[in-house]
Formats: sequence, C-alpha cells, structure tokens
Amino acid sequence: MAIIFSLIKGLYHLGPKEYIKQHFKLPLIKFIHNSVALFKNRTETGVNNIKEILIRGTIIALITAILVWLSILMYITFYYVYVPSVRHERAVYLKFKPCGIYNCAREKGMCSFPSAHVQLTTKQQLLMMGQPYKVHLELEMPESPANRELGMFMVCVDFQAKDGVTLANSCRSAMLHYKSSLLDTLYKLFFIPFFIVGSSEEKQTVDVELFSDYEESEYKPVTDIYVEIQSKHIEIYSAKFSVNAEFSGLRYVMFNWPILSAALGITANLFFIALSCLMSWYQIINSEEYCTLSQSNKDMEIFEHGKRHQTLTHCFHMVLTIVVCGF
Repeated sequence: MAIIFSLIKGLYHLGPKEYIKQHFKLPLIKFIHNSVALFKNRTETGVNNIKEILIRGTIIALITAILVWLSILMYITFYYVYVPSVRHERAVYLKFKPCGIYNCAREKGMCSFPSAHVQLTTKQQLLMMGQPYKVHLELEMPESPANRELGMFMVCVDFQAKDGVTLANSCRSAMLHYKSSLLDTLYKLFFIPFFIVGSSEEKQTVDVELFSDYEESEYKPVTDIYVEIQSKHIEIYSAKFSVNAEFSGLRYVMFNWPILSAALGITANLFFIALSCLMSWYQIINSEEYCTLSQSNKDMEIFEHGKRHQTLTHCFHMVLTIVVCGF
C-alpha cells in the first residue's frame, strides 16, 4: 500500500510525463551510457593490448629472421672458405716437332716428344694449402696398331711457380689396356652398328695418376704445369689435366652430406649467436649506467607521485577551509 501511495503522490506532484522521465527514462539512459562506456573502455584496452602484442610479435619475428639469416650467411661463408673446389680441369694441347720440316726428309711422324704448357692459374694461388690433391692426366688414345705396338710409355710433369722455380715433378708409366684377339673381335662385332652410326669409336681413355697426395706450397703456389709424353710413336686424340681434392674429416662430411651438415652448422651458429645476444643483454641491464638510469627514472616517478599527492592535499585543504569559513 505504501508503494502505491508513493506512486500516486509522485504522479500528483510531478505529473505523469515528468514522473516517467525521472523514474524510468533517466535511469535507463544512465544504464545504457555506463554500459557503452564500460564496453568502450574494454574495447580500447583490448585494442591497445592487440597493438602491443602485434608490435612485440613483429619485433620478435624480425629479430628471429635476422638471426636465422645471419646463421645461414655465416655457414655459407665458412663452407666456401673451408671447403675448396673439388675438381680443377685444364685442356692439354700437345705440340711436337714434325719430321721432314727442317731437313726436307721424307720421314713422317714426330721428331720430338709431345709436350704442353698448362697454365693452371693466373692468380697467386688456386689450390688450398694443407689440402691433399690427386693429379691426373687423361689421354684419349685410338686403338690403332701403332698404339698397340707401342707398349709402355712415360708421362712426366713439372709443377712450377710464377717465377719459374720447379716445385715438384713426377714421372709415371702408362699403356693401353690389353685385349685379347678373341675379346677384341667380339667387341667390334657387337659395336659395329654404333661404329657405323658414329656414336662410338675404337678408342680408350688412359688415366695416368701423377700425384696421389700433392699439397700446395705455403710460400710458392703452383701456377704453371709442363707435361711431356716420352714417346715419338704415340698417337693421341686429346688430353686433359685434372686436379681432384681428396677430402677427409670435416671437409668430407660437409661435401658428401651437405644437407645434414648445413642443418647442424646453422643450428649451432644460431645457438651461439642467441647465447651471445643473451649474455650481452645481461651485461647491459646489470651495467652501472643502466642501474643509474633506472634509479633516476624511479626517483622521477616518486617525485611526480609526491607532487600529485601534494597538489591533491592542498586542494583538499582549500576546499575544507572554504567549507568551514562558509559555515
């Protein structure tokens, strides 16, 4: 009854329109305003948090990418510095003195040993010091009667520095691979179609190993190679000089298992770079300058807080004085 009586009294004094405005419309508007303000504040806080997360994530991703690419670049640089080229090849152009040129004789063939000068490099150094190399001379020889009757022959080589000093020399014997008459006949009968077409020839490649473990000199690197084949009756289609690196230990692993070694090397580089960055960060935050700056910032914050507190206290005293004086 009291509620009904107060309702009637309010309607009588304020009128229906004003009573509805004060008791229904205004509280509803206030509730909506507070809800919107609360949602807006939460949204702004969430947006700020999302922006902060995105900025931090971008910075972390950028730093991680830089560290990974730096690790990859370090491994690639180390690989090309530590692992040399596995093979160096040079064409050998043999020359000789033909018979019947100077004395007008009817004798044909060679009147000197075929020889060649091979320029290995025009730079100061091509081969890596401390790395053993196998040196080969590949001779492409026809299976002609002259070569079959030739038997064994000698191949000599001299390694010289840029100033003409002989650094190493070697002489090795070689010959065509032997084939019996029966095997040679069967071989030719089987390959007759290929011989006719021209996709195959009656020739052999004789590989002469001149050095098995040649190592570059520290003070005078080899730049020129002189080759001589000590036979006047040999017949050769072409010749090729090759220097092959014989890897061992870490070089062998890096060359023969490049993916595994790259993964391990890049991971190790990344670990040590990250460890170095963490140690540097620890030294920076524990340095005297950083501690001094942090203390000054704390003192500044304390000063600002005290200043705000003093201002509020002063305002409170002024309001209290005004109220007391007013009464």
